[in-house]
Amino acid sequence: MPFETSPVNISELISFLDGLLDPGAFEDYGPNGLQVPGGDTVTKVVTGVSAQRELIERAVELEAELVLVHHGLFWDFLPTGLTPTLAERVRPLFKHDVALAAYHLPLDAHPEVGNNALLAGLLGCERHEAFAKIGRLGEFAGDGIAAGDLFARVREVTRREPLVFDAGPARVRRIGIVSGSAAKLLPQAVELGLDAFLTGEPAENVMADAREAGIHFIAAGHYATETFGVRRLGELLAEHHGIVHEFVDIPNPV
Repeated sequence: MPFETSPVNISELISFLDGLLDPGAFEDYGPNGLQVPGGDTVTKVVTGVSAQRELIERAVELEAELVLVHHGLFWDFLPTGLTPTLAERVRPLFKHDVALAAYHLPLDAHPEVGNNALLAGLLGCERHEAFAKIGRLGEFAGDGIAAGDLFARVREVTRREPLVFDAGPARVRRIGIVSGSAAKLLPQAVELGLDAFLTGEPAENVMADAREAGIHFIAAGHYATETFGVRRLGELLAEHHGIVHEFVDIPNPV
């Protein structure tokens, strides 16, 4: 028999996400929560990393009433107002009465369903704790794992070849993890004496900085390190509210 769903009020879903992620505790670069209102009820949610036109059009094709993303439509560093690009993104939402919600830093930082916590678990960390406000400091059991094994795990988990500056020790016991664009946080990892630091995007200075500090620097892709949290949010909505969830993968080499 096909899976049957009952419509859930969107306010109930947003309240669930807000309660889980506590967005009011963060000073972010844009609004968290419901960004574009749609219909009153939801039977299907589509999740994806970034609120781009292709994702929104795919959501419409899949007959979703809610699009849930990590990178939303509105940012403090973009021009104020409805640009032509932004207008083309929101047009199908309004036309088809589809809502869009986004959670950025709160989703990076969450100790259980956040991008960095999930990465720590997938990489095999025995435990992890808060690092650099939104990241996680992961510890491997015993005397750690071989550096080469760590790089291979990153490759397997993110499904892409990471950029690695392997200047650290032969075995990695402690690693700092901050998904996305966080190369500027490398000094905090160095200050704490970590063996490795994992983020999404590199910066020109980090090769020399990592070599001179004796730490492994791993850039595994902004997109590739941030698929985990939003997918898990969609799974939680399905588990707790009985709606259908589908993650739409639109890979980005950055």
